[in-house]
Amino acid sequence: MNSSKQLSASARPVVWTIAGSDSGAGAGIQADLKAFEAFGVHGCTVIASITAQNSTAVLQVVPVSAELLDSQLTALAQDLPPRAIKTGLLASVENVSSVCRWIDALRKQVPNLALVVDPVLGASSGASFSTPELIAAYRTELLPRASLVTPNRAEAALLLNSAPLDDDAAVEQAADALHQLGAAAVVITGGDHQATTDQARDYMLTPHAQGWLSVTRIETAHHHGTGCVFASTAAAALASDYVAAEAVVLAKMATTHALRHAYAAGTGAGPVCPQADFAQHLQNLPRLSCPPQQIPNTAFNALANPDPGVYAVVDSAAWVQRVLAAGIRTVQLRIKDPNAPALEAEIVAAIAAARAVAGAQLFINDHWQLALKHGAYGVHLGQEDLPHADLAALCTAGLRLGVSSHSYWEVARAYAVQPSYIACGPVFATQSKDMPWLPQGLDNLRYWAALLDVPVVGIAGIKTGNIAEVAAQGVASAAVITAITQAEQPDQACQDLLEQFANGHLGFDSHQQPKRARPTLL
Repeated sequence: MNSSKQLSASARPVVWTIAGSDSGAGAGIQADLKAFEAFGVHGCTVIASITAQNSTAVLQVVPVSAELLDSQLTALAQDLPPRAIKTGLLASVENVSSVCRWIDALRKQVPNLALVVDPVLGASSGASFSTPELIAAYRTELLPRASLVTPNRAEAALLLNSAPLDDDAAVEQAADALHQLGAAAVVITGGDHQATTDQARDYMLTPHAQGWLSVTRIETAHHHGTGCVFASTAAAALASDYVAAEAVVLAKMATTHALRHAYAAGTGAGPVCPQADFAQHLQNLPRLSCPPQQIPNTAFNALANPDPGVYAVVDSAAWVQRVLAAGIRTVQLRIKDPNAPALEAEIVAAIAAARAVAGAQLFINDHWQLALKHGAYGVHLGQEDLPHADLAALCTAGLRLGVSSHSYWEVARAYAVQPSYIACGPVFATQSKDMPWLPQGLDNLRYWAALLDVPVVGIAGIKTGNIAEVAAQGVASAAVITAITQAEQPDQACQDLLEQFANGHLGFDSHQQPKRARPTLL
């Protein structure tokens, strides 16, 4: 019996919420548990405060004693140690200090224990839960221990004792200031901001990515618990080994979907309703704008052939000509060295070779200036190149654009520029370049192919032995390098790859879809 219980508990990451109990069940502990369940983690509750509230007002807030808080934490630590902890309404300086002592003790046993701080300092109805002493405790004790802090604009201003954050520059400066106070990652949510656009915008500052996340605002009177769902989902994602940038994107998706399913429960603002399928809907995927990246006003032109099948990646004009002669019609010229001899001449020759073949789609990797100069069909850019390329010029000139992506935040950044295709991977381990990415396998590739409304290209480690499986995930194309360029008979290898991809594509079953993409970083 005991072993069975332990196995059941260990099957899901354990996440604690240390927060307030909402008697109206719209926010606090009650909302956190709904978000945990939707994400698929096991949620444990530590009640730090008890509120008397309904959908229209908060009548009373009473923090539990430090002794009772400590007893709850002791009980959980003995049997259900957490992978992540989310804090909400703590309501007293003593409770903040107690939580911090526990975080320090737990991190001696679980060094990677994540802490998400949702600084609940007031209610959406206008009730204040904060005092100067409590805010000081957040600043000096809790934030320096935070893996991620998730204030809205009003809460961020309170934490920093600043003027209201009324423009983008103020929000960005506030995020940096909160980071300087010790929070490893920051997201300032915009749900409380009365914007003049139809976009709900959050600003995130994380070790892997920073910028503005935007999604179409959900017009509803029922928004109680949005901050709790956002922070709890982020904690669940961190507990599931997603890094902070991915956790924030997933939290944005989950909260947006919960708003879509919000409902009335009383005469005031009703609760949002988290759903397990939040990551299955493209309308929930935010667009990530990372300055100085400039997003074109219109989408890049679509591929002339949106299902190109085998996508050969080669390093010379001679190879471009050879794979085209072998029947492949989508090719990337990938010369990584910007100082390579005769770089421009190689690009010119490759473009000429592709123009001579009907239906050929040639993409120039990285060297977008030369591609633009010589009128290439398209450009392929890595994430590190997006902020520096003149995307508007490429789009205006009619070039197609492909972007490499490996994770939620990278797909969100790629999707923001409305490219012609998005390449997702690494599907399998690869020797073509050193990357900090875990092999994503076929499930992740299938997920992105099903979610996105632009062609998806599988990348990395693809060869004759697995290309049929890749095609069976519903992708438009599979990028191949060494399976062609290191083959004993490259022309025959091209034919085999084309045939196997076509056969695999016939076996695609659209009914089998994974829940969401797995974590990506090593």
